Amino acid sequence: MSRATDEKHELIARRHKARQYALQALYQWRMSGSSLNQIEAEFRTDNDFTKVDEEYFHTLLHDVPARASDLDEEIGCSLTDRSIDEIGPVEISLLRMAIHELITWVDVFYKVVINEAVLLARKFGPEESFRFVNAVLDRVATRHRAAERNSSGH
Repeated sequence: MSRATDEKHELIARRHKARQYALQALYQWRMSGSSLNQIEAEFRTDNDFTKVDEEYFHTLLHDVPARASDLDEEIGCSLTDRSIDEIGPVEISLLRMAIHELITWVDVFYKVVINEAVLLARKFGPEESFRFVNAVLDRVATRHRAAERNSSGH
């Protein structure tokens, strides 16, 4: 493999780990109400960050709660069979994070954001929650990434 390919794979792995830690930290914030700075400090102390995109982690951890009400509106617009109050804490944290990525970081392909969210839902969410997460994010991508979706054949 080329050096550029190696660097791309490393970035993908670093961002995946950043998303995983951010999801766990956002869940902790939602459940404990602790300060984001305290949670971030704990995560940096308790986890090996040598293979984590630290800036991505920090940005997700601080931007998602700051935009929670706007992100919840996006979730609400994408629900078909339940209310936002019925969504569990892992799912809501994951949806907020992924929707933030879809809306904010248009340089990250929407399929990557959805795939990462589905992987995290399979790992941390209740059984079958990945289907729900996928459906909601697909609806959000249809609204916010229509041009990208159309150019990729969906």
